[in-house]
Amino acid sequence: MANTVTIFFKAKNSYKDYPIGTTLYEILHDLKPESTHQIVAAKVNNKTEDLNFAVYKPKDIDFVDINTSSGMRVYVRTLALILAKAINELFPQANMRLEHPLSKGYFCTLKNLGRSLNAVDIEKIKAKMTAIVAQNLPINKREKQADEVIGYFKEQNQMDKVLLLETLGRTYVEYYELDGFLDYYSGALLPSTGHINLFDTIPYYDGLLLRIPSRTNPLVLEEIIPQPKMYEIFNEFITWNGIMGIDNVGEFNLAGREKRAYELIKIAEALHEKKIAGIADQIINSSNKPRFVMISGPSSSGKTTFSKRLAIQLMVGGLKPLTLSLDNYFVDRPNTPVDENGQLDYESLYALDLDFFNQQLQQLLNGEEIIVPSFNFETGKRQFKNKKLKLENDSILIMEGIHALNCNLTPTISEQTKFKIYVSALTTISLDNHNWIPTSDNRLLRRIIRDYKYRGYSAQDTISRWASVRKGEEKWIFPFQENADVMFNSALIFELAVLKHYAEPILLEVPRNSDEYAEAHRLLKFLKYFMPIYDREVPPTSLLREFLGGSSFHY
Repeated sequence: MANTVTIFFKAKNSYKDYPIGTTLYEILHDLKPESTHQIVAAKVNNKTEDLNFAVYKPKDIDFVDINTSSGMRVYVRTLALILAKAINELFPQANMRLEHPLSKGYFCTLKNLGRSLNAVDIEKIKAKMTAIVAQNLPINKREKQADEVIGYFKEQNQMDKVLLLETLGRTYVEYYELDGFLDYYSGALLPSTGHINLFDTIPYYDGLLLRIPSRTNPLVLEEIIPQPKMYEIFNEFITWNGIMGIDNVGEFNLAGREKRAYELIKIAEALHEKKIAGIADQIINSSNKPRFVMISGPSSSGKTTFSKRLAIQLMVGGLKPLTLSLDNYFVDRPNTPVDENGQLDYESLYALDLDFFNQQLQQLLNGEEIIVPSFNFETGKRQFKNKKLKLENDSILIMEGIHALNCNLTPTISEQTKFKIYVSALTTISLDNHNWIPTSDNRLLRRIIRDYKYRGYSAQDTISRWASVRKGEEKWIFPFQENADVMFNSALIFELAVLKHYAEPILLEVPRNSDEYAEAHRLLKFLKYFMPIYDREVPPTSLLREFLGGSSFHY
């Protein structure tokens, strides 16, 4: 019987034999692959594994560095474990909760502390984390019967993990152990604490901000971007979650078992409608009497349905909403700017004819009638079809597009005439107190379903383009989100359980030998945490219908 196993190293298109049971970490140190940044994990047969993963059969291996989205998740999870360990040693009575990504870091609070965190506390936490890192303690993945692991977390009063693991219904559970401290994480971690070389903790509102390496240059920390409006909208929805008695997936799954899922749908949809009506009232009652409503947000945020529902509420308030698409103002294709790879960059602000756009807006403000252009995507040229538009005294113009909050879009138009809204799916439910749900995952699942149903794209196609989409968002959308007068969170607390039913069969079509399989596998693994619920109670006006189908709106 052979005592070696053959590994195919994809980066060098080469094979090499290793003793059976060799870990990825040992293979990494033997192969010494070229990498600009720290290697934190590996794709094994296109599935991300931690570096402690031992190889017993022939495998294809491709190492993952921190500069990738999957690599950064590994690094941040490891940081979260070290943070949890430090807090447990300093404040054993407290429960740490990683709330959500904020200001280019992760916002963390402590429950049951009896008071708010202060600057001295946070310095102590940072010092303890630094000491844990300096000791280079091993991080060990363990696997035991679920009842035993659940029993440990019960003893520690970590009921969020107890509920999550109980509702998963697994016989055995994998968990992580760090110097006697046990924790649960939904993905790979680094093999020891010494692999963490850059982080910071600073006071932030009533908690702390865990600062992480920059996603574009992991040798430095992410720059802190103040996001007071984002903080408020997250807080608002966490309060709403509290109204429904749901903070995490375990509690949601329990509600499903108790036949309360459809009640949660009704409450969540009612809260959305209440928020949209409130935004409409702000516009109607504004002393500035805005003439333009500018709506922006990242891909698959539900901006279109939000715009339509807002228009209805504005009509209820006595206004006559009109719509204008920014896509009408693309420059002719030969004048489209190119990106750093020489490709036409339709997401650039300068892919729009800004001068002509501002000219027409000013004409509308002056009470003039304009002929609205349209863009012919087949010919790549602007055309006019005699569609006319004029703002009456009781009219208001709704414009939706990725650049709507960018002040450089309408530099010649007075700010007094604009009401700006940022829409995004800001997921506020978490797996448990230490496992957050990336808001981008929510949007990616929406987009996978919509692209498959309405645009003829496979999940593999959508996943392959997602990095480019995210890059455009980082450049053209996120820097301007705090310019909004109001933010709207389009996420629904129940939606991931509904999306599961639609997304799983689409994701299962992604070929195992494709580069996109790693992401498809991760999403499938993530969806397993949710007990599925069906969409029969989701109303036809729901923002979710924009992606699932069955909407009463025309798109």
